[in-house]
Amino acid sequence: MDMADRLVEDGYRDAGYVYINVDDCYMEKARDSRGRLVADKHRFLQGMQKLGRYIHSKGLKYGMYESVGSTTCMDYPGSWEHIAQDVQSFKEWEIDMFKFDGCFTEHEKLDKSYPEMGRALNKTGRPILYSCSWPYYFFAAGKPFNYTQLPHYCNMWRIYHDIDDSWNSISSIIKFYGDNQDLLTSVAGPGHWNDPDMLIIGNFGLSYEQSKTQMAMWAVFAAPLFMSNDLRDIRPEFKDILLNRKVIAVNQDPQGIQGRRVYSVAGIQVWTRPILPIGSHAVVFLNLRIDGTPYKFSISLRDIGLTNHKGYQVEEIFLNYDYGTLHSGDEFKCRINPTGVVMITAKVQGSNEL
Repeated sequence: MDMADRLVEDGYRDAGYVYINVDDCYMEKARDSRGRLVADKHRFLQGMQKLGRYIHSKGLKYGMYESVGSTTCMDYPGSWEHIAQDVQSFKEWEIDMFKFDGCFTEHEKLDKSYPEMGRALNKTGRPILYSCSWPYYFFAAGKPFNYTQLPHYCNMWRIYHDIDDSWNSISSIIKFYGDNQDLLTSVAGPGHWNDPDMLIIGNFGLSYEQSKTQMAMWAVFAAPLFMSNDLRDIRPEFKDILLNRKVIAVNQDPQGIQGRRVYSVAGIQVWTRPILPIGSHAVVFLNLRIDGTPYKFSISLRDIGLTNHKGYQVEEIFLNYDYGTLHSGDEFKCRINPTGVVMITAKVQGSNEL
């Protein structure tokens, strides 16, 4: 409940962070005599429905967790052979989002259960955002997976290892997205998203520059933005990153086009994402180097795919710095801090949205 209060009172809800998600371990170790999930009697004395109604009273949305197998990842009751029964509980609890995990489960059961759960959620009549871990468990086992089926069943899906509170974790996710971008961009779009896992900004493992990098890259990835942090004691500089409306606007661009890596040389990368108005782009200049000094970088807009003959109005959106009008043959010059980013929007000249 504290996190719900913080989302509202500290401006996160108004910036678009509207989901409060309950993860594993919320239930008792055994189902009741009728086979239903039972809320932990010490942590949720008034039950899961009561919690959901408090979250809804704040204008927020309520997310819930389960897992495909007989047990969850933390050895609590799983949904295997209980999908219809559990979905009835979720309907009664009035959830708005559901994450379905897949620990300790044979791949044949995954292929059966993820579509089955999606159909059951749809039958509730509630608009429930469905988050699947389906492709991750095939990736982790080194097994082939048909990604094209995902948009038919899921709204978002985990594709890579769990994030942890470290720069190594962030940089490995960025590498995975770049190395697999043809596949990942082909299945992403409005209503169906690749999920690189949560924002860890405001914890202990990332520097200020690295926190900006995660926010910028998740925006270019068109990734779902879910925070995993303690909003009660987050430092102001990290809060400002999370609440940056211009970066959030890139993430939420209505076209829903996932960005791509268009340049990668000696630890310096450039990523671009089409945004509105048509012909415009968000661009991230990323320095993966850790050699201790800012890197001076320059490249023509044409060389990163910005070729509109009208030119672009260019703004750095962390610093709110206006570069003015640049054309496709112009060089863009910047200094990128180690493990940091420079993030710009380049909006087509003459647009009413400048």
